[in-house]
Amino acid sequence: MVLRGHGQPGDSSAGDPYTPHHGNGGYHVESYELDLDYRVNSNRLSGKASITAVAEQALTRFALDLSGLRVSKVAVNGRRVSRYTHRAGKLHITPASTLMDGAEFTVDIQYAGNPKPEDSPWGGLGWDELTEGVIVASQPSGAATWFPCNDHPADKAHYRITITTDSPYYALANGRLVSRRVKASRTTWVYDQAAPMATYLATVQIGRYDVQDLAAAPVTTRALVPPGELREFKHDFGRQQDMMKLFCQLFGSYPFGGYTVVVTDDDLEIPLEAQGVSIFGSNHVDGRRTSERLVAHELAHQWFGNSLTPSAWKDIWLNEGFACYAEWLWSEESGGLSADQQVTKAHTRLRGLPQDLLLSDPGPELMFDDRLYKRGAITLHAVRQYLGDEAFFDLLRTWTKTYRHGSVSTADFRSLATTFAPDADVLDALFTSWLDGYELPALPRAARKRRS
Repeated sequence: MVLRGHGQPGDSSAGDPYTPHHGNGGYHVESYELDLDYRVNSNRLSGKASITAVAEQALTRFALDLSGLRVSKVAVNGRRVSRYTHRAGKLHITPASTLMDGAEFTVDIQYAGNPKPEDSPWGGLGWDELTEGVIVASQPSGAATWFPCNDHPADKAHYRITITTDSPYYALANGRLVSRRVKASRTTWVYDQAAPMATYLATVQIGRYDVQDLAAAPVTTRALVPPGELREFKHDFGRQQDMMKLFCQLFGSYPFGGYTVVVTDDDLEIPLEAQGVSIFGSNHVDGRRTSERLVAHELAHQWFGNSLTPSAWKDIWLNEGFACYAEWLWSEESGGLSADQQVTKAHTRLRGLPQDLLLSDPGPELMFDDRLYKRGAITLHAVRQYLGDEAFFDLLRTWTKTYRHGSVSTADFRSLATTFAPDADVLDALFTSWLDGYELPALPRAARKRRS
């Protein structure tokens, strides 16, 4: 949870190499308290952020990420700060006195403006307007479009998010709904996310939604669906509870207090994950279960990506390879293609594509390439082939339990996996061929005892 070796406070080198202009050194955040007031018709956001952090060195200055919004007031430890600058997405703050190494401090910031997505190599990221409402999709670096933050995947914190908006709209954020208060034509919603959360997984969703309670066990599950789409939704997501039961069996207990699916009234190119939440477009609901593999994929991210978050973006395969493999496990469970058949199909396709992707460090241009998803999933299947089903799924459950709500790396997974291997050198060579080489290895054909 602690950032080390990420440069000096406010230094552009403090960020992750894939998102070098986001993230800041010198401190780590313990909690964010966000009080947001949003006007849907005018796309006007007014915010108050109270950030509690701990200095990792003596700080005469420090920086936060915030883009596209105007700051009107800054205070540190209750004292108003007159020396701050805000440019190029960085809020540089000079407190009245030095913050000592190890000291806890609070930063209060008032800000406002018309939020919009931030341009990036991966398209627009962050706060975005829907036809009626809001969608927030920040992976990997869009969180600064709606709140001041240390936008680095390894700096996970507690969140309390208050949203006041027009009463016809439902407002959702991460975590447990603590309270809902209606005053005149406006409603205030308060959410608390106790489990540590990375900035890119924080979200707000606003729209005209009907609320559907889907299940109380093993996990409280609900959905926010536009009026008129409930019938198709119930069919398309009708097997989600079976997925939840399967994944709890294979991956260990669900890591959060509940799970919410949002279906926007707009089309989305791809579904999106946030902590405890998945967001789909109306195009993913057609009454024919066309997108069921994506339902499984987004649910699996609650374990892989949201509870276990990569320490660095180069390890993105720990999110996407695992979620893709969960699709294949669900296919196998539900009477579709077996995981073996899915692997053979994906491997055949990958053989015909350029061999220029390094799974352990794909680079920012390829971090969301479909080849990374598929090769990551095949890598897991190769490990499964070598270990056998019993040891492999024991490994996955140990992985999610050991690092629950933490930050992880490829080295962590490789190290843990060797403790389940009959020959650590053989498994290490397998990982090296799949993770650290460009050429696609041949599929292993080792016998294994199938999961019962």
